[in-house]
Amino acid sequence: MADLIAGRRSEIAAQTHRWFLWAPVAFAFGAAGYFALLEEPPLWLAAIPALAAIALAVAAGRFARLAVLAIPLTLLAFACSGALAAKLRTLAVAAPLASSVDGPRLVEGYVVDVASPGSGGARLIIAPVAIRGLAPEATPKRIHVSVDPNQVVPPGSAISLLAFVGPPPAPAAPGAYDFARDSYFHGVGGVGFTRSPIRTEDLGPAPWRLRVIMAINAARWSLARKIVDVMGAETGGMAVAMVTGHEVWITQGQVDDMRASGLAHILSISGLHMAIVGGFVFALVRLLIAAVPWLALRVPGKKVAAVVALAALGVYLVVSGWPPPAQRSAITAAVAFGAILADRRAITLHALAVAALLILIVQPEAACQPGFQMSFAATAALVALAEVWPHAIREISAPWWIRTIQTARTWLVVSVAASFVAGAATGPFAMQHFNRVAVYGLAANLAEAPISSFIVMPALAVGAALTPLGWGAPFLAIAGWGVHLLQALAHLFATAPGSTMIAASAPALALPVAAFGILFMCLWRGPMRLLGLPLALAVTLWPRPAPPDIWVASDGAAAAVREGRAAVVMRPGARQFASDLWSRRRGLAIDADPLPANLRHFDCNRQLCFPRTGASPSVGAWWWKKAPTDAQVTALCQRSEVVILRGNPLTMPAACQGRTMLTPKQFDVGGAAELYRRQGGGWRVVWAQPLRGHRPWTALEGVHD
Repeated sequence: MADLIAGRRSEIAAQTHRWFLWAPVAFAFGAAGYFALLEEPPLWLAAIPALAAIALAVAAGRFARLAVLAIPLTLLAFACSGALAAKLRTLAVAAPLASSVDGPRLVEGYVVDVASPGSGGARLIIAPVAIRGLAPEATPKRIHVSVDPNQVVPPGSAISLLAFVGPPPAPAAPGAYDFARDSYFHGVGGVGFTRSPIRTEDLGPAPWRLRVIMAINAARWSLARKIVDVMGAETGGMAVAMVTGHEVWITQGQVDDMRASGLAHILSISGLHMAIVGGFVFALVRLLIAAVPWLALRVPGKKVAAVVALAALGVYLVVSGWPPPAQRSAITAAVAFGAILADRRAITLHALAVAALLILIVQPEAACQPGFQMSFAATAALVALAEVWPHAIREISAPWWIRTIQTARTWLVVSVAASFVAGAATGPFAMQHFNRVAVYGLAANLAEAPISSFIVMPALAVGAALTPLGWGAPFLAIAGWGVHLLQALAHLFATAPGSTMIAASAPALALPVAAFGILFMCLWRGPMRLLGLPLALAVTLWPRPAPPDIWVASDGAAAAVREGRAAVVMRPGARQFASDLWSRRRGLAIDADPLPANLRHFDCNRQLCFPRTGASPSVGAWWWKKAPTDAQVTALCQRSEVVILRGNPLTMPAACQGRTMLTPKQFDVGGAAELYRRQGGGWRVVWAQPLRGHRPWTALEGVHD
């Protein structure tokens, strides 16, 4: 027992040299704490704790009596600094949000880029010059407008259009992910759609910075079109997504297959793509230098390769449109190649900590974003695995066929272990944020890795570089073959029996607990790291609350009721993204054809829905913004215990006494709603807005039950 205690004390003492690994963790938790607040704190309230904590940490480092507190106080200083950095970032990116109106607005502006398509179709990123009804100081910096795919215009165009424009959407359900916060930090202050023609205008010269951005995006768009012309839309769409980030040509079927198979990460430019491109260029340059003996003897091949790889990553970052995930991956890669230039190990937990800290200082909001969380959890797990992985002794004189078998066996074992560890580290985040578990994700990623790493991405890199010169077709053909193979793999795993499981989100506290457990297992060195395992399983093991009985969209335009472990949508096709997100978040399934279930419960037309006799819960709805008549409201109240009104009634009939009424005023104030049946009768309504609070990115005001 004494030896065991002594061993644990020695293990704890050894962690003193690894305290810096926890600095970005503390910084991230501090930033996340700021974003979790329901009220926006003043700057002084964020600055004073940070300055005080820094002063205490410095004092603890200077005075021997306080030395034992030096590390805890330093980590506290990083946490408080994370909150302060988040506050400063919020102030730095502040920009107007569009106000809600019922009718279309005339929008004049410049097309900055073509964004990834949303549920409403292709989307343009527009820098508005003027929006009818908005003063110049109230006009957003950027807006996203969904357009017909045939009306997509290239970046750099000056246009005008009639569009329905409002603030970025509120959460689809109470406690769901707030996409409006992401829009705020991306400079997007409004979203909308148009079905009217887009007209070219003469708006004069744009500001020079905007002209530079549009020129780069126009070149990216031109490259994307050329790749699609050479490869065809089916394979070229995925290839373009990997090169320039444009997802306009990807079909919904391809997206569904990639998600169900666990390969959706291929479609977004992130760490995988940066690692492949950087690694390919690094290895190629080293090989070319080594192939020329005169050159190999006179230049440091490894450092030259690192410099060229850094330059290649910079070019790729620009070509990809520098999305935040690519920016974060570029910073991580720059730290790794910088370590090579400084004669340090490129891939270590300390290098990863430096990269994470740099990213969080620049983009504190990344602490709350699934991409950052999953990327660094996976990378930390892989580097921690490399720390403990045993290094086999190489045999000197073994026959080549034995060495080949041993190498293949080692590669297979390492690949399986790496995929398993990365999947286990990212699993809780995927489960909490996306509510999907790709059952065959490990096998799919093992099969995909050599194809994307050794065929698709290298061929695309060379092909994209040579396409403007007209020489890229042979390499794009090779890449197209690889993309076809990836599509076939994704479809194979996506259509296998039981390929996808739906997992309800755990309470909000479970994810930070699981994140701490995962990081403890990665950053702690020694047997005590297993203490983090129960915490790492928090999202999986945490009891789920009972799901709500009814869900209503934030504008009252769609709703769903729960039937056992399934969701029955009242208005199939309306607000489909929101209803899908809500149902997955609550662990409920929606049939691919929702109409039969709908007909069992409701009698609906374009205007309204009546509950059928015996339906429970009995929910009626008026879908139009036009005011319903007294007779229509009376009929709804007589047949329903919960009534949803998207339009304001002129009066509230007596028949509605005792009914739970959801009205436009409540939606304007409260956003989306979930309803739970009380045991003693009646309904408890939970609104989304009180859980968002009053922050710069929330366009609604708070409401209470």
